[in-house]
Amino acid sequence: MSTVAAALAAARTKLPASEARLLLGHVLGRPAAWLLTHDDEVLDEAALLAFASRVARRAGGEPVAYLLGYREFFGREFAVSRAVLIPRPETELLIEIALARVMRSGIHADGAGNAATSAARILDLGTGSGCIAITLALEIPQAQVTAVDASAAALEVAQDNAERLGAKLRLLQSHWFDRLADERFDLIVTNPPYIADADPHLLAGDLRHEPATALSSGADGLDAIRQIVDGASAHLAPGGQLWLEHGYDQAVAVKELLAAAGLTGIEQYRDLAGIVRVSGGRRQ
Repeated sequence: MSTVAAALAAARTKLPASEARLLLGHVLGRPAAWLLTHDDEVLDEAALLAFASRVARRAGGEPVAYLLGYREFFGREFAVSRAVLIPRPETELLIEIALARVMRSGIHADGAGNAATSAARILDLGTGSGCIAITLALEIPQAQVTAVDASAAALEVAQDNAERLGAKLRLLQSHWFDRLADERFDLIVTNPPYIADADPHLLAGDLRHEPATALSSGADGLDAIRQIVDGASAHLAPGGQLWLEHGYDQAVAVKELLAAAGLTGIEQYRDLAGIVRVSGGRRQ
């Protein structure tokens, strides 16, 4: 027989205590506080085996988010699988910028339900788990949100998240703008792949287990960003804006790409680590 305390102690020889508690709590369907107050609880064999399996997988490098099946983003839990990139805290900066731009534009109904000139038309490119599109749809209920991804498996995850969280949006399988014909949007947001194909980080940590197509993009990591920036003007309404997340060392290159595409009012924002992480501009 093994108790909660004994199981956690054994797991801590392989994992940080916080991860061990997360995994055991997930297996038992109990919060961390319960584990602390029930450390003498005897675990049955099924629970022990399930916990041991997850500990071994995590010790082998599998991301905690995939083992739990979810990751928190902007205060909500999003289901994740190996088909999608794991949502990361730094991407919340993109949400904050997008919300500020929509609120400033006046293209939305206010919280009191007053009439709007028109609903904001928002496009999320490469939606993955749907964390960006769904968050915007929930934070701005009047918006018309479209989320696209080239992966059918990723769209299934996004659809599940949208239904579970009660978000209304359109999901479309498309490689960037390919299936959007002549549609135009007030705001385009994206967290595209932006790691160089030969970057050694792709072979380390959580990145080893995430979909390569959502991570890397060409010799300099900018192939997807080039395609998006080049195609954005044809899908932005007059005054519409494009905002994208990019790598820590790509700020100068992305600014140049935005300018070359004719976007104006280019701005760049730093994440909490002080890294320029999000850049954007406006179509005249």
